[in-house]
Amino acid sequence: MRTFTIQPRGPFDLATARDFAGGFAAGIGSRAATDGAILMTFPVEGWAASAVVQVRQEADGSILGQAFGEADLDTVERQAARSLSLDHDGTGWPDVGTRDPIVGRLQVRYGPLRPVCFFSAYEAATSFVIGQRISMAQTRRVKDRLAEQAGDAVEVEVDGERRTFHAFPRPQQLLALTEIPGVAAVKVGRLHGLARAALDGQLATERLRGLPEDEALAELRDLPGIGEWTASAVLTRGCGVADALPLGDRISREAVRHFHELPDLPDDTSWAAIAEPWRPYRMWATVLLHMAWRREQPASPSYRQGRRGRPD
Repeated sequence: MRTFTIQPRGPFDLATARDFAGGFAAGIGSRAATDGAILMTFPVEGWAASAVVQVRQEADGSILGQAFGEADLDTVERQAARSLSLDHDGTGWPDVGTRDPIVGRLQVRYGPLRPVCFFSAYEAATSFVIGQRISMAQTRRVKDRLAEQAGDAVEVEVDGERRTFHAFPRPQQLLALTEIPGVAAVKVGRLHGLARAALDGQLATERLRGLPEDEALAELRDLPGIGEWTASAVLTRGCGVADALPLGDRISREAVRHFHELPDLPDDTSWAAIAEPWRPYRMWATVLLHMAWRREQPASPSYRQGRRGRPD
């Protein structure tokens, strides 16, 4: 076991992140080996190995990470930090709630929430493609089966207890599968295309983050199985771009309409104008509204539709 420490910049509460992750479990870690911790299992970019990481928050607010496996520790730490949005300076996040009282009320209600993201653009893209036209629960079951069938096994010993966890398959492991139980052949072909893109560097998370947003979205839309909604989701929730607006996401648009008491869904221009006070955390604010709307409107048709996988 190796350890690392992350000092959050700005307010951060791991319990809030864990609660959020528990509602979006298809590829985002919320299981814990000990109370109050989050356990993450993921293939490490560079694709030579996988890792299990347990993170817990210390009394001084710092995040202690315990890493298991042989993967490069710097890359493991970077992916763990990015998945909790701890790679961003959140000092100005409370100020968004001052500029927009609607966001401010939700910040008070739900705590200092930062979005919990996928561990890489590769895992986000494959998760969303698996999840097309099926529910989140079905997506999670498929991913768990894939991990057991083809992913790396990583041994973990915490507090005297030894366990083995399986990560989602690395790209080369995914390519080696000729069929995936419960997954249509057309999806398997798309997943193979995404695996090849990852090995070729087209899904390198930091590279995509460094591109202008329009260029990154265009590159993602060129990949198999990636449409407008999925491209936006990979960029925001796979790459953790904090100031992007997921304009292709109808549920987020509905959340903006609901909380801002608009008569109709806002168009792109109206949404962008509403979101101007959220800079440089427009994705964070959107995720907060999205999450709050899901929790507060559980019986609405749009909510039930949002629980199904996306069509693109």
